[in-house]
Amino acid sequence: MFELLNTIDNPARLRTLHPAALRPLADELRAFILHSVSTTGGHLSANLGTVELAIALHYTFNTPDDRIVWDVGHQAYAHKILTGRREDMADIRQLGGISGFPRRSESVYDCFGTAHSSTSISAALGMALAARNKGEHRHCIAVIGDGALSGGMSFEALNNAGVYRDLPFLVVLNDNDMSISPSVGRLREHLGALTASSEARHEANLFKTMGFAYSGPIDGHDVDELQRVLRRLKLRRGPQLLHIITEKGHGYSPAAADPVRYHGPTKFDPTEGLPPEPPGKPSYTQVFARWLADEAEHDPRVIAITPAMREGSGLGAFEQRFAQRYFDVGIAEQHALTFAAGLATEGMRPVVAIYSTFLQRGYDQLIHDIAIQNLPVVLAIDRAGIVGADGATHMGAFDVAFLRCIPNLTIMAPADAQECRQMLHTALQQPGPCAVRFPRGCALGAAPSQVFSELAIGKGEIRRLSPRVPGQRVAILAFGSMTQHALEAADRFDATVANMRFIKPLDTELLQNLARSHDLLVTVEEGCILGGAGSACLEYLARSNLHLPVLQLGLPDQFIEHGAPDQLLRHYGLDTNGISAAISRFIHEHAPGAAMPVITPRQVSA
Repeated sequence: MFELLNTIDNPARLRTLHPAALRPLADELRAFILHSVSTTGGHLSANLGTVELAIALHYTFNTPDDRIVWDVGHQAYAHKILTGRREDMADIRQLGGISGFPRRSESVYDCFGTAHSSTSISAALGMALAARNKGEHRHCIAVIGDGALSGGMSFEALNNAGVYRDLPFLVVLNDNDMSISPSVGRLREHLGALTASSEARHEANLFKTMGFAYSGPIDGHDVDELQRVLRRLKLRRGPQLLHIITEKGHGYSPAAADPVRYHGPTKFDPTEGLPPEPPGKPSYTQVFARWLADEAEHDPRVIAITPAMREGSGLGAFEQRFAQRYFDVGIAEQHALTFAAGLATEGMRPVVAIYSTFLQRGYDQLIHDIAIQNLPVVLAIDRAGIVGADGATHMGAFDVAFLRCIPNLTIMAPADAQECRQMLHTALQQPGPCAVRFPRGCALGAAPSQVFSELAIGKGEIRRLSPRVPGQRVAILAFGSMTQHALEAADRFDATVANMRFIKPLDTELLQNLARSHDLLVTVEEGCILGGAGSACLEYLARSNLHLPVLQLGLPDQFIEHGAPDQLLRHYGLDTNGISAAISRFIHEHAPGAAMPVITPRQVSA
């Protein structure tokens, strides 16, 4: 089935092919990607659109000596397959398998990790100038597509790169009119004008203005034309930009017709296509989306903002119902936050729907533009904690640590669906900035009441009270998603469980009472231990001169690799058995012969 593709173990072998073999190779490569992703799950639409481009680049340039940076990296599967990882695609994005994105530690052909977006031009420019300064001649190519050009960092890099007139530097703009959702903004219109009008290409060309020699647009699925144009550009000096037009999902009609749904599918039968979404418990994302629409129905000041994650943040229905109060700002997290701040200064109540890992990109704006001015902006932080198959770049491990130190900011973490809705409503009522962090996946507990109810700021609750006598009492302080696992582990120790609810302000009265009435405190959070919610508890105990053993459970001081969320929770000891084992081990190691007894928990199968 893949007779030609099976002979390609590296780009050097690819470059021995006759040009006439490139089209049939593209057909096999596209079929292989469809087969692979339908078997394992992964990114499909974007990768079906870059098959010919990957072939043409590796055929024309002397990789890995010449550098190719793929941006966004979820469009690099064809590149991976052509660079010796064909067999490894069987376990892509799985625990112990290869990454779904370019990764420097994985292959010499992956010269830069690109799992977020808009970084390729900066990185490739750095490589090109490093080569110049070392006296080495190599070509450095930035492939930027899937909406990555909408990120402001891309324009910073274009502005910088355009002054180096003699540098062998190429930007390939993969224009498919999409990010994950359809592209937005004036840039999209400009690219459309370049495609439609020769006058625009020659006179009103943004890239020429910025110092780039512009070529195109050309058909990005014509591999013969691609490699002919690339050969010509290879001989030129100075910054070059090649504009290619591709179709997301190309070659598989269901994905071409619905590239959003086929962006990152789970396993499916290619002959049948993706099945309808099965009914089931709502996800936290859906709880958030329903709450936001309900609030907007009652309050005309409510505004929804997303940095190019309409579907991921569940905002499709909101856009249809409240088009004038919905803003997709593109892959531009910094702008999203300052835009929200501007809205808030005029009496609006903006809600920024943003993934934990993408919030990192707007940190200065959160501090400088929102928190210092104490503006009422709600951050709905999705994918907080372990995310899964997208790996270290997408894990929501750090938001508590980097948010907790910001003055004026309230931080909440719901234990279940009902609390998620309550916390979002509570956040919307506050006079300053608030963050509600919730995990990926099904929301725990019963479906939330549609009644709006507000929580008392900085107040947690006891979910389970230990019946043990003094000298034997353990209290587990659970934050957000860890509450259910904490309750299950507590049954094995007859431990108290506090659903802390608030990370900032911390419920210090509850914490003090638990510290005075228990012999061991255990903090559990789905986030990094360093600087996290457990650290907040330790800081308070130290300030209050309260001395007792404290066990902190959370994510270690390392980047969390890709894998199924339940596997990763188990691996890092954050499932029920892991929490139980950690408590038992801590008691055994730290309190033999002391007031605290060695408690052997009842074993429950994983």
